Amino acid sequence: MTTAHWPQAATWQRTSLAETARVDWVKENEGAKALQCAGIVLCGGRSSRMGLPKAMLPFGPELLLQRVVRRLGEAVRPVVVAARAGQELPVLPKWVHVVRDHQEDLGPMEGLKMALEWLQGSVEFAFVSGCDAPLLEPRFVSRMLELADGFDITLPHVHGFDEPLAAVYHTGILADVRQLLTAGCYSVALLFDRVVTRRVTIEELSDVDPQL
Repeated sequence: MTTAHWPQAATWQRTSLAETARVDWVKENEGAKALQCAGIVLCGGRSSRMGLPKAMLPFGPELLLQRVVRRLGEAVRPVVVAARAGQELPVLPKWVHVVRDHQEDLGPMEGLKMALEWLQGSVEFAFVSGCDAPLLEPRFVSRMLELADGFDITLPHVHGFDEPLAAVYHTGILADVRQLLTAGCYSVALLFDRVVTRRVTIEELSDVDPQL
């Protein structure tokens, strides 16, 4: 597995409050099974074609982000929501931590970096979802985690396509994420050839999520 490098001193200063919150959460939940894996929801997209941020769209009695966070939280905790700087978010449970992009318009890779930085030292894996997945099945999340041991990235490969926002990422890939961002490479898919990646077939998932 790749080895993450600790942020420079300036980064620690900027994130000291977030780090304090993370350490407090770890102390409160020390020994809990949930510490083995967290959830990440990336919701920083501008949704310019829709006229309204996806996170704030209604879905039944909830808003879309609230729904995805709740469903993901049934399988893993804590959940980290990665959003744009200044982005409006709905009310979220206390076990959700929000991180904000340091640089704008770098796509999901920047949100992934910020979330992985917050999770360093507390969990080994993180299931990553977009905020536009209201039908996310907790059993699907659990199955993906079962299949992730020994891999840096474990993602579904369904109908010929990789699904990077329904995947498990080892928190140790943070160094690779930073390197790609520094090089101006913003596609999450570029990670797949850099680290040990497992592609999961639909046959391995259909019993826990028949809608695949």
